[in-house]
Amino acid sequence: MSGTEAGAAAGPVVVAGAGPVGLSAALVLARRGVRVTVLERGPELATESRASTFHPPTLEMLAELGVLEALLARGLVAGSFQFRDRRTGPVATLDLSLLAGDTPYPYRLQCEQDKLTPLLLEALGRLPGTDIRFRAAVTGVERSSRGVHAVLADGSRVRGAWLVGADGAHSAVRRSVGAEFHGMTYPERFLVASLGEDLRAVLPDLAPIAYVLDPDEWMVLLRTPDHWRVLLPTPDGTSDRAELDRLPGRLRELTARADEPAVRHASLYRVHQRVAGTFRSGRVLLCGDAAHVNNPLGGMGMNSGIHDAVLMGGALANLLTGDGTDDQLMERAEERRSCALRYVGAETHANWERLRARDAGRRGALIAELRATAADPVAARRSLLRSSMIDSLRGPGASP
Repeated sequence: MSGTEAGAAAGPVVVAGAGPVGLSAALVLARRGVRVTVLERGPELATESRASTFHPPTLEMLAELGVLEALLARGLVAGSFQFRDRRTGPVATLDLSLLAGDTPYPYRLQCEQDKLTPLLLEALGRLPGTDIRFRAAVTGVERSSRGVHAVLADGSRVRGAWLVGADGAHSAVRRSVGAEFHGMTYPERFLVASLGEDLRAVLPDLAPIAYVLDPDEWMVLLRTPDHWRVLLPTPDGTSDRAELDRLPGRLRELTARADEPAVRHASLYRVHQRVAGTFRSGRVLLCGDAAHVNNPLGGMGMNSGIHDAVLMGGALANLLTGDGTDDQLMERAEERRSCALRYVGAETHANWERLRARDAGRRGALIAELRATAADPVAARRSLLRSSMIDSLRGPGASP
């Protein structure tokens, strides 16, 4: 199919979902002059925010979209991250400034995703040919050779030439096109708590991001502009209520306080590693959690979803404006699926295995390896290129 034939199809591109992924895809398209309709099931932008880390390549993409400056003003720059042993303290600290020759943003930005979505929505609203509809839950997709219809919960239909499914892990778009979603579910639940105190008061050597190794209760500590977040594994087979009641005691051990730490928010959720069988089905594209889900260790979920949106959205914009081909769009979709399988899924699962290693010999070797990596600038940069997701886009060892 030529770009001219694709572009001649009636209707705008419909985007299901107004999270960071859906709005990024919509903004990429609208900036290229493509008409876009965004359908969001909620009455407003979601305020629940699990993701809070932006990696350098994502910051580069957001700069290109014109929203990075405002996001930087709302976030916290983290120039390093740390591995710690639960009992003995710091093991290794990796300095992201080693990436200064690889990216203009050699750091992670700590900022909840619900601070990004209003910026994307505002930028989208300034462009002509955009339509954002709330309380518009997509429940299915009807397809033909000339376009698609998003079927809404109220029975109405929204027509588009193409549809981008960015409607989350329980994606109705993915189910409607029959894409399989194979993978696994982790044995434990993950508990996330936001604390109303500065953990550096009790852990003065704490970096803004810390991965805490422990065979019994590993954890992740993340500083955001407003609070510290603690991620804890929680065993299966207990009630959410019992685990939330047990949380203050677990946190007292962490903070070494006699009184209960101030918990602003806490939630439990199951974590999966799954990838859709295809990221493209005819005129339907899948991005973000609709296409792949992974554990949060390493902060790659939202970031890889934004990468999907920008790269696949750009390829679709090229097709619709006559600057690209259908084959190129298909190739991009296949590249993103390969990235989800071979990079994001593999890296996040390896992070989980690293944090919970039980064998004493394995733990000792891991700690020695981490220390050696941090002490060698060449090895540290190589490790940072992977953990920062630069390798996922350029390939290992690629120059900027």
